Amino acid sequence: MKFSLLAAAAAFTSVVSAATSLPAIEIYGNKFFYSNNGSQFYVRGVAYQNDVSNTTSADETFVDPLADLTACQRDIKLMEPLGINSIRVYAINTSLDHTGCIEAFADAGIYIFSDLSEPSESIDRDSPAWNTELYDRYTSVVDALANYTNVAGFFAGNEVTNNASNTDASAFVKAAVRDVKSYMTTQGYRSVPVGYSTNDDSDTRIPMAEYFNCGDNSTSVDFYGVNIYEWCGDSTYTESGYSERTAEFANFSVPLFMSEFGCNTVTPRPFTEVQAIYGSNMTDVWSGGIVYQWFQTENDYGLVSIGSDGAATTLTDYNNLKTQLAKASPTTVMSSTYTPTNTAASCPTTTDWEAAASPLPPTPNALLCECMVPSLSCVASSGLNDTSIADLFGYICGLGSYCDGITANGTSGSYGAYSMCTSEQQLSFVMNAYYEAQGSSAQACDFGGLASTTSSTAATGTCSALLKEAGTAGTGTVTDSPASATGSGSSSKSSSGSSANASGSASSGAAPVNRLGEWKVVIGGLAGVMGGVAVALI
Repeated sequence: MKFSLLAAAAAFTSVVSAATSLPAIEIYGNKFFYSNNGSQFYVRGVAYQNDVSNTTSADETFVDPLADLTACQRDIKLMEPLGINSIRVYAINTSLDHTGCIEAFADAGIYIFSDLSEPSESIDRDSPAWNTELYDRYTSVVDALANYTNVAGFFAGNEVTNNASNTDASAFVKAAVRDVKSYMTTQGYRSVPVGYSTNDDSDTRIPMAEYFNCGDNSTSVDFYGVNIYEWCGDSTYTESGYSERTAEFANFSVPLFMSEFGCNTVTPRPFTEVQAIYGSNMTDVWSGGIVYQWFQTENDYGLVSIGSDGAATTLTDYNNLKTQLAKASPTTVMSSTYTPTNTAASCPTTTDWEAAASPLPPTPNALLCECMVPSLSCVASSGLNDTSIADLFGYICGLGSYCDGITANGTSGSYGAYSMCTSEQQLSFVMNAYYEAQGSSAQACDFGGLASTTSSTAATGTCSALLKEAGTAGTGTVTDSPASATGSGSSSKSSSGSSANASGSASSGAAPVNRLGEWKVVIGGLAGVMGGVAVALI
């Protein structure tokens, strides 16, 4: 199947102006190609974003690398001598204008791979969810970037599953892949490829690749990135493990590249792995890589140091990378003469892989959640903090089956219809379920003064149809697509009082700690346990 990035979106043209100086990149088989002439495209990239601080503050901020045209122009001048043709950005502020930077990168022949998450809105590996707030975040990035032809792809997740203990979290990422693809189609946007970036964990490496590659095109990734830090110093193709990784991915059916590379246990980094990455042993399987990282920070992975005056100074790593990239000359093929032979993988069946490929978490539907709350007779008080919400869930869910409608279990593939609602909406639902089970006694809707009875409103029209599909217990399947009266995506933005913290999940070799792409975030959600089944309290 040929996946074209050229699909025009006339409806979107009025929202943002398209970057037209670069041809879009298209995917055919396991390779990237320039859409204008069919020549093969290899990623020669750099991670382009400063780290965020390791904080648990709810108002954590980050610097949007695509919103400062002066900084972009400064850095582009230094990227051009390296022959950089791609950057990876980990988070953007969707309320800002990115036209200047994106078009400047396009004028320099540089494509953009953008993550869809940001520090306070990301799928948390330890308490995974795919909810209306995350859906809004992801689709807002799509709204901001989809029509620029030099946006080459979106990452739906970065190292969400990072070892065998949290493989169930991948089900929520796969649902995000599905829904972002569907969103672009329904909005009439061009179909920007959606992929995933994984760490290089030996236990999950193969089943995770199979998991994101399996299934039909609506749920499988369009490309796959590996954050790999195996080659340290002057290693070799064999000693580094590159030969084993290449053999393992030999039959992969979509483009594969190193979404981060550049071990720094030996400094300055000689970057001798560049010759292997773009050499004949690897280019049938790999489509290049992205060096970590552009900006020098405390983790000592930078190519360039930015002074207090905003001036950039190149470091020894920059010069070493420049030398190695100048010698790289990968063999290319034309799309017209290339015939893909690899096919999609079967979904993993090993007992160590716990994420079910089907069913996946439901598509977040804010309208369903908004319709549900007015239909209740017992609702949670407004403004409850996370601790109170957690305590209430723990109490109510332990009393019976009241939480079935909000359950989200990536291992069994069991999801309540309201598993993607906000924690406040979910709490009102389970409170009402308990209240009704107790014969609607006013005392049963007190919960220490944290809930109250209210006059319910009979649902009509679309709301009636949605609630009927969800069922009284919330265990039904809602087939209607997401809808809301406001905002892009599924709903208007809402504050959940969620907190964010950066996590350091180590890849093999010498992966950097506290990298921006390794957020472990509690996003508007808490987790409870009911009868041994994880319950998503989102």
